[in-house]
Amino acid sequence: MRTKWMQTAFLLVGLAAWAAVAAPAQTDVAASLYGAFNGATNSSGVAQSPSNSAGGLLEVRHISHPWFGYEGTYSYNRANQTYLSTITCGLPCLPTTPQKVAASAHEVTADYLASVKAASFRPFALVGGGFLLDVPSSGQTNTDTATKAVFVYGAGVDWGLLPHLGLRLQYRGNLYQAPNLSKLFTSSSAFTHTAEPMIGIYFRL
Repeated sequence: MRTKWMQTAFLLVGLAAWAAVAAPAQTDVAASLYGAFNGATNSSGVAQSPSNSAGGLLEVRHISHPWFGYEGTYSYNRANQTYLSTITCGLPCLPTTPQKVAASAHEVTADYLASVKAASFRPFALVGGGFLLDVPSSGQTNTDTATKAVFVYGAGVDWGLLPHLGLRLQYRGNLYQAPNLSKLFTSSSAFTHTAEPMIGIYFRL
């Protein structure tokens, strides 16, 4: 039994070493479209409901080793918010009618990547962080810009179609504190999550 376990361990180490040699470094740029599916929050006497929307992501990525890569990203999507008081009167009293704020979300992150190359496919996983900037549309009163730190995680696969061109399928999750874009309401102050399934193309430099 011990000999069998040792043989399995040597096989796994050999496969990892082969992957490290067989997978050359890769630098690419990519553009993706995604759906942003947001979670509502209810805390501190305020129910906050963000709308779902479509968005776009730009990436610059470098993979120097199967277990080490990094990328910088910028993404944009609409991030409309609705604020509603869940208590009749607090200190101070909050409005009884909801406030809807039209806004745009800009996100910039730096992420760590791990990946393995297998034929025309490169599955990968990522984790990182950055900043999420929510900017209300012009012409609205009682609104303000909000900047929040964001934690990012995800996974996906690159599918090479041509020597320098391929398809990128991935899922990214964002965890951050609900933004306060309203001067009439306080933020729910709760952490919320945005799920972003996406599809895009990458160009290998």
